[in-house]
Amino acid sequence: MAKRGKKYKESLKLIDRTKLYDVREALDLVGKTAKASFDETVELAIRLGVDPRHADQQVRGTVVLPHGTGKSVKVLVLAKGDKLTEAENAGADYFGGEEYVEKIQKENWLDFDVVVATPDMMGVVGKIGRVLGPKGLMPNPKSGTVTFEVENAVKEIKAGKVEYRVDKQAIINVPIGKVSFGTDKLRENFRTIMEAIIKAKPAAAKGRYLRTVTVASTMGPGIRINGQKLMDD
Repeated sequence: MAKRGKKYKESLKLIDRTKLYDVREALDLVGKTAKASFDETVELAIRLGVDPRHADQQVRGTVVLPHGTGKSVKVLVLAKGDKLTEAENAGADYFGGEEYVEKIQKENWLDFDVVVATPDMMGVVGKIGRVLGPKGLMPNPKSGTVTFEVENAVKEIKAGKVEYRVDKQAIINVPIGKVSFGTDKLRENFRTIMEAIIKAKPAAAKGRYLRTVTVASTMGPGIRINGQKLMDD
């Protein structure tokens, strides 16, 4: 077991590990337990009552957080012609075609956080699938990153669009902002992502859908939220 530092142990004393907190109370505690010298990210972890091995129990989607994530996101757009102008006008950090694919192939260049590609570029993008795929950077129609609506896609990403996706352990991990946002902004972001995940409940999912809902800052302990109350609201 990893040895916990003094600050973590101090933060742990502020939390009742047997309690399921209301959202506002939990987010207040996140601010109090964040003791790092940097502005910590607030992470949301949700364990769902689904079996990800079955295609009809996948939970995946995207949502634009009202207050963003607090992170500056670098966007690479792979497109042609007028779509490159759209990318530039929308604020993409990099935009081009095969020259960027070649740069990634030959230099292992990965100075970006999201890749947006137009459908007519996917044949070329496929050449770097082995590089982008394992890092979660491969454009995908389901996440809105394979599209001819380049301007809209880039603007949404820059505004704070996040993707949520259940993993093999039936858990979704997603950032909801920075500790510096304060409780009210974090709560609005939290509500936005939770509403999307609840709405995305698969018809095939049986039993309790939200098994555990936990928030924590980057270096802080987890704080459990009453998930059943969220379903009832």
